[in-house]
Amino acid sequence: MKKIRLLATIAVFLAAMVQKSTAQFYFYDNDHFDTPLTFELGPSVGVMNCLTDVGGRQGLGRAFVKDLNIGNTQLNGGIYLNALYKYAIGLRLEGTFGSVKAYDSILKPVKETAQGRYERSLQFKSKISEISMLAEFHILYIFKSFLYEDDLNIDDEPPRFSPYLAAGIGYFSFNPQAMLNGSWIYLQPLSTEGQGFAEYPQRKPYNLNQWNFMLGAGIKYEVSPHLNLRIELITRALQTDYLDDLSTRYINPNLFSQYFTGTQLSQALALNDRRSKNDPNYPINPNGGQRRGDPNDNDAYFTFNFKMGFTLGRESRKHGGGSTKQVKCPTRF
Repeated sequence: MKKIRLLATIAVFLAAMVQKSTAQFYFYDNDHFDTPLTFELGPSVGVMNCLTDVGGRQGLGRAFVKDLNIGNTQLNGGIYLNALYKYAIGLRLEGTFGSVKAYDSILKPVKETAQGRYERSLQFKSKISEISMLAEFHILYIFKSFLYEDDLNIDDEPPRFSPYLAAGIGYFSFNPQAMLNGSWIYLQPLSTEGQGFAEYPQRKPYNLNQWNFMLGAGIKYEVSPHLNLRIELITRALQTDYLDDLSTRYINPNLFSQYFTGTQLSQALALNDRRSKNDPNYPINPNGGQRRGDPNDNDAYFTFNFKMGFTLGRESRKHGGGSTKQVKCPTRF
């Protein structure tokens, strides 16, 4: 009963805060009223790429953009809903859908310096579905809050450009595949690195749905009181090194027959080790143990998107606005 009373009290408090916020109107410009809390809804479209153990550039493999292959860039799209308080701090719910891919054959021009990654002959692709919650910090408005008092001039309209930082958390799904005999095969059920095998107790099967941590920046441009455009770069730090089904060392291939049979066995054997594809004489340890990937760095993916936002709740002064209080402060935080 006490919990119900507490929840009811919180609900009444939040309702009162929302009502107070929406009852106070600000001058957005000479023709439109604004509330302290505005909402924005719109589509997002752009490109997606990843940083994994597959592919890369010359050498052993290097961190972040030094190992990025621009040619693997894929399209992505989504939709978002944003709540922005006094133009300064926002909270955004967003859905993003795209795909990532990489392949070792891209290293052919630099195979002599690729430290065996070209001969490894691995590849992957995966669809990405993500839902996220991000906080936005609009730098100009937060900065101005420390410079101005309550008596801002009514002529101080919000600037057209608003750079911002964004940080948050996402929940995404992936499912890596590789090409075999003209068909795309899902890799996670094949335990290509012995995930779930008793002989490798430290290698657990990886989940296809996981959390990520997001960080990025963007610029927002107000086209009109009802429309804005954004460009935005967001990178994701993952909690897995298996976005590409690749992380550590080869296992003894004889172990697959103890766990799989039929088609699954033949697929696991073919996709676990493909070093003989480009070089039949490549030196392979039949007992496994040779390096397959780098377990020291988790995988990552990022997006660069254009967004079109439609502002909800901003009203024309010609139609009233329902204001009970007008404040000459469009930019104060």
